[in-house]
Amino acid sequence: MGDGADPWLAVWAKTANRDDSDPRIVTHWLPLHVHLADTAGIAALLVDEWVSPQVIRRIATEIGGDAGAVRSLTTWLAAVHDIGKASPAFAVQNATLADAMRRNGLDANPRLAVDPVRPRIRHEVVGQRVVRSFLRDELGFAWRAAAAQLGCVVGGHHGVPPESSLLAEVDKHPELAGTGAWADARLSALRWATELVGGPATLSPFAGVTVGRPVQVLLTGIVIVADWIASSELFPLEPLHTADEPPALPSLVATARRVEAAWAELDMPTRWAPPEVTEPVAAFTERFQRTPRPVQIAAVEAAMEQERPGMIVVEAPMGEGKTEAALAAVEVLASRSGADGCFVALPTRATTDAMFRRVLSWMRTLPGIALDTSVLLAHGTASLNDEYRGLVRRGIQGVGTDSGEDEAGLAHHWLRGRKKGPLAQFVIGTVDQVLVAGLKSRHLALRHLALAGKVVVIDEVHAYDVYMSTYLDRVLSWLGAYGVPVVLLSATLPTARRAELLAAYSGTEPEPVTGYPLVSATAAAPRVVPASMAPRPVVVERLTEDPDLADLDALVETLRARMVDGGCAVVIRNTVARVQTTADALVAAFGEDSITVSHSRFLACDRAELDADLVRRFGPDPAGARPAFHVVVASQTVEQSLDVDFDLMVTDLAPIDLLLQRMGRLHRHTRTRPAAVSQPRCIVTGVEDWRTEPVRAVAGSRRVYGEHALLRTAALLDGRDLITVPTDIAPLVQAGYGAAEPGPESWQSALAEAAEVDRRRSDERRARAAEFLLGDAGGPRATLDGWIRAGVGDADGDREDPRRQGQVRDGAESVEVLVVQRDGDGGLLTPDWISKDAGLQIPLHGTLSGRLSRAIAACALRLPIGMSQLNPVGDGVIAALERHYVESFHKDPLLDGQLILPLGADRTAEIVHGAADFRVTYDPRRGLTHESRSNKPPRDSGDHH
Repeated sequence: MGDGADPWLAVWAKTANRDDSDPRIVTHWLPLHVHLADTAGIAALLVDEWVSPQVIRRIATEIGGDAGAVRSLTTWLAAVHDIGKASPAFAVQNATLADAMRRNGLDANPRLAVDPVRPRIRHEVVGQRVVRSFLRDELGFAWRAAAAQLGCVVGGHHGVPPESSLLAEVDKHPELAGTGAWADARLSALRWATELVGGPATLSPFAGVTVGRPVQVLLTGIVIVADWIASSELFPLEPLHTADEPPALPSLVATARRVEAAWAELDMPTRWAPPEVTEPVAAFTERFQRTPRPVQIAAVEAAMEQERPGMIVVEAPMGEGKTEAALAAVEVLASRSGADGCFVALPTRATTDAMFRRVLSWMRTLPGIALDTSVLLAHGTASLNDEYRGLVRRGIQGVGTDSGEDEAGLAHHWLRGRKKGPLAQFVIGTVDQVLVAGLKSRHLALRHLALAGKVVVIDEVHAYDVYMSTYLDRVLSWLGAYGVPVVLLSATLPTARRAELLAAYSGTEPEPVTGYPLVSATAAAPRVVPASMAPRPVVVERLTEDPDLADLDALVETLRARMVDGGCAVVIRNTVARVQTTADALVAAFGEDSITVSHSRFLACDRAELDADLVRRFGPDPAGARPAFHVVVASQTVEQSLDVDFDLMVTDLAPIDLLLQRMGRLHRHTRTRPAAVSQPRCIVTGVEDWRTEPVRAVAGSRRVYGEHALLRTAALLDGRDLITVPTDIAPLVQAGYGAAEPGPESWQSALAEAAEVDRRRSDERRARAAEFLLGDAGGPRATLDGWIRAGVGDADGDREDPRRQGQVRDGAESVEVLVVQRDGDGGLLTPDWISKDAGLQIPLHGTLSGRLSRAIAACALRLPIGMSQLNPVGDGVIAALERHYVESFHKDPLLDGQLILPLGADRTAEIVHGAADFRVTYDPRRGLTHESRSNKPPRDSGDHH
C-alpha cells in the first residue's frame, strides 16, 4: 500500500474513453473520494441556492432542524451516495483499476467479473446496507427508523429504490459485497464524510427522528441532481496513469475551488422569492391591468386565509377569469409557503401553447423574479422556447454503473434533451407531466422534487376520465403530504367529485357545499360568489344529420339560414374524422377561404400558428381581424383554454359538462353581431335520429365518451329549448352526474343498461390504472424499499416501442413522428410549407445546428390512434417508420429516438409493413389524413382532439 495511504482512496468511481481509435480502451478515471467530495459540494450549493425553500422547510420540519440541518444531512448523504463502489462487485469491472486497488490493500478476485450473481449486487444496494449499519452502529440511529429510511436515499440514487429481497442478497454474498479490508475502507470513507459535515455531533440530532417516505423522496431527488451535476464535463476525469500514483485526499480548498468553478459555469436560475401580498386587489390590477371579478377576489382571499399549505378549488363559468384567479392565488400561496415557481397543467398539448404566453405575460409583472428564471413548456415543443434557459446545459461524461447501462445517456435526456422533466421553476405543460408523479417509474424522485417546490395549478379538472382521475387523486395525496399548495380549476364539478378531490389532498372528508360559482379549500371556508356576467339565455336546437356524414346538406342549409347576415360560426365534432369530413363539405359549399379546420393532427408548428390565428380572428380583441363570414370546424380543441368567441355553434352531443364548456365559446365577449345571430344559439347534432326514444349518439362519439354520459345529456336536453348561462350550469351538471337518472320513464331501461356498462368499464379502467399506480405516502416509519416495484421503467417512453410508454391515459399512446420531406436525390428537407425555416437541407450525418434541430422538432405530429394500436397493424407502422434511420438525428438531444415520417414532394407517404398498409397525406389546411391502399377510409376509431 503506497505511502501508508488509506486503501479507500484508491477506489475508483468513474471511467471514460478519450481514444477515438478504440472505444473499448479506458483512458481516464476518477477516484471515488474525488467524486464524493464533488457531489457533496454540489449538494450543499443546491440546498443553499437552488432547492426551493418550500422543500427545505418540509425536510426541516421532519428532522426537527433548520435549513442548516437540512444542508448538513443532504451534504452527508451526497458524500456517501456511492460508498457501495468500495466493493469487489464493482471494482472488478475494470481490471486495470482493480489491480491498482489490489496494490493498495483491496483485493478482488478477477473471477468475480463473470459471476452471474455480480450484476445483482449493485453498488447502490451495497451502499444502502452499509449506510444503514453505519448510522446504527456508529451514530446510534434507530435501525427500523431513521437508519433504514436514510439508507434508502443511497439505495435509490439511480432511480429505483431496491426491494428488500435484493437487499438481502448483499448479506448472502459477502465475497461480492466485500468484508475485512473492504469493510474497513468503507468505514474510513463514512467517517471522512461525517467529518466533512462537522463530525458525529452534526448528525446525532437526527438519530431519534423518523423520516417518512415524502422526505426520503425529496432527499433522494436532491442527491440525484447533485450526482448528475458532479458527473458532468464540468468535473474532468484524470488520466488513467494517475491510478498508479500514491492516492491522497485533495485539500478542502482545492475541492471547494473545483466545485465553485463548476457551479459558476452551471449558471443555475435564481430563486423566485415573492414578497407578501398585502393588497390583493391592487396586486391583481397591477398584474392583469383590470379590476378583479368576485370569483378572482374569492380565490385570492382563500389563499390568504390558509394558515398552512392547502388546496383551492375554483368553479366558475367560462369567461370569469379562472386562470387569472389561479395565478393571483399562486403569488399569495408562494409567498407564504416558500414555493419558488409554479406548474400550470392543462388537458392537452394544444392548450398549453396559449397558456404559455399568458403565464409569461403574468411573470413579467411579478416582483422578486430574476431575469434568469427558468421556464419550460413541458411537451414535445418544449425546446422551441427561447425563454427556457435549462437546468443544466452540460453533457454527462462518466459512466460508472454496475450493468453497463447508459446512465450517462439517461441523465443527458433529463437535463439537456427533449426529456428534460419539469425541473424548471415555471412550467406550463400537459397534465400528464403531473400525473406521472403517480406512476411507478424510474427516477420518480426527480418528478416529485420538481413538483414539491412549486405551487401546482391544474386546469379543466372536469375533463379527466376515470383512468386519469385515479392517478390525479393519488398525486394529490402526495402533494398534500409534501405541503404543496394546489389550485384546481373547473367550469363546474359534480358534488361527489369535488369532495373526492379535496379528500384526496387532505385525507379528510369535506362538508358538502352547494352554490355556484364556488371557491372551496382544504384550509379555508368555502365561498359562494356571484358571477360577474349577466345571465345569458342560449337557444338550444337539434339537428339530425346522416350519422356517417355522407350527406351534409342539412348542416349546410342550417348554416346558410342562420348566417344570412354573416357571422362567425363553429362546428364542433367529437372525432378528427368527423371534423375533416365536415370541413370538406363546407369548403365545397362556402369556399376554402371561409373555412378553418382545427384538431390535433397538425404539425406542432402549424398547430401553434393555427391557434394563434384563431385567437387573433375570433378572440377578445375588438380591433382583431374578425371576418364577416366564417366557419371554424374543430374537434374538442376549441372547448379548452382558447379564448375564442363565436356567434353560432353547432356541436356533436357531448357529456353535459363538456357541452356547457363548449357553450362558453358562444357570445363570450361583448361585440356587435349580425342580426340573425344576435342571440346565442347552440345546435346539437351527432345523434342518429332525435325522434327516436331514447336518442342514440353516433358511433365515434360513443367510442370517445361512452353511451351512458351521452344518453344522460340527451335526457337533460329533452324538452328543453333554452339554457341560461351561468344560472343553469351547476344544476345541469349535478343532474348529469347525480345518483338519479334523468329523462322520461321510457328512457330508464336504456339508461340503466348503459349505466351498468359504464360501471363495468370504469371498474376495468380503475383496475388498469392500479397496475402501475404508486402507493400512498405511508406512515412515519415507512421506507422506500420496493417503492416502485413492478413499475413501468422509464415513464418517458420505451425507446424500442413508443406505444409502450408508462401511461396515465387509458389506451395505447398515439405514436409521435417528425415530418420531413424528400428532396428527390435521397436527401431530406424541412417541410416546404412551414412558415419558418422551410425547405432547409438536413444533413444525414454529422451534427445538426441548433436552428435546424429546433425546426425539425417543431414538425412533430401524432399519428391517428388507429395506426398506433398495440396490434399487428400498429406493429407494422412502427416497423415501417423505423426503417428511416438518420445518423444526425441520433446524435441530437432533441431528436434522438424520434421516429421519422418522410413525405414526398406531393406531401404523401406510404406506410407499408406486415399488416400495416396506409397512405397518409398532409394538407396544411386540413392536417393529416390516412387511408388504406385500397382507398377505403378507415373506420372512425374515436380518435378525438
